[in-house]
Amino acid sequence: MRKPFQHQGSDEVAARATIQDRLDQARQRIERFTPAEANTALTQGAVIVDTRCGDDRHREGFLSGAIHVPLSVLEWRCDPDSRDADGRLSDLERQIILVCNDGYSSSLAASALRDLGFRRVGDVIGGFRGWVDAGLPVRPDSEGAGPA
Repeated sequence: MRKPFQHQGSDEVAARATIQDRLDQARQRIERFTPAEANTALTQGAVIVDTRCGDDRHREGFLSGAIHVPLSVLEWRCDPDSRDADGRLSDLERQIILVCNDGYSSSLAASALRDLGFRRVGDVIGGFRGWVDAGLPVRPDSEGAGPA
């Protein structure tokens, strides 16, 4: 039987949170955008970061003007103190809007960026699929989508 996780030097056991608890907490800390609002914000200088995997992007399409950053390296690309920071993303004052497939992992990731000091960070309600359902533009290829 596995023992509960204990912090080093402490007898305190970390309280268990469900994924729904974590999602609810994350969404209280971030901005949430409808797909139309996110599209408007893009035209006004916000950065949209597509965190979907390459297979999903190639199969379902690309968001024009979005920068692709895999979820697994997002914090390293955004943190201005990281040696792997992407200058397009590492301005703590810049509005960053994350998009994943359905709008769940992007909420958790946006909350993580809040922990790094980003104040204007959020995600797209419904994710990429919500974007498509709203009839917003999608490209069939990677032309116009920024590299990771």
